[in-house]
Amino acid sequence: MKEFGVKSNGEQKKDGGGYLNLMNAYLLFKSIHLIAVISWMAGLLYLPRIFVYHSEAFRDNKSEDLMSTFKVMERRLFIYIMNPAMIVSWIFGILLIHTIGMDNFGSLWLQLKFVFVIILTIYHFFLLQCLKRFSENNNSFSPKFYRIINEIPTILLIGIILVVVFKPL
Repeated sequence: MKEFGVKSNGEQKKDGGGYLNLMNAYLLFKSIHLIAVISWMAGLLYLPRIFVYHSEAFRDNKSEDLMSTFKVMERRLFIYIMNPAMIVSWIFGILLIHTIGMDNFGSLWLQLKFVFVIILTIYHFFLLQCLKRFSENNNSFSPKFYRIINEIPTILLIGIILVVVFKPL
């Protein structure tokens, strides 16, 4: 914890409250980051589930009203929840790295987390392409496909939590 104003012998540095201000900023950034990540993950898990129902409705020639409802739900989830949550997750994740010191980016756990988050971001934009196809009535994937890809964020989340908690090397 040297970067937070703690001497190597465990004593707190006397710097006029700098330690507390930095620690408060770190905890605030971490809290906002976690809230945003939870919101983003909720969207990443829910949108493919809506795609399952939408593709089944399309396959079974359900009413245009139902198809319209799915399109509105998908668009609102993506634009009003998922996009802002992803952006805030990235911003406060970068602020956290900056707060603890950019030299920590040399740690394996942080590099692994970064790779997993990049994959989540690519997945996010893949879902955007799927959303656009649905909005144009041009979906080419089956309900089973959406059920399978719905597991991707869960697997990545497990990986992220394990590397953050256990911090290998």
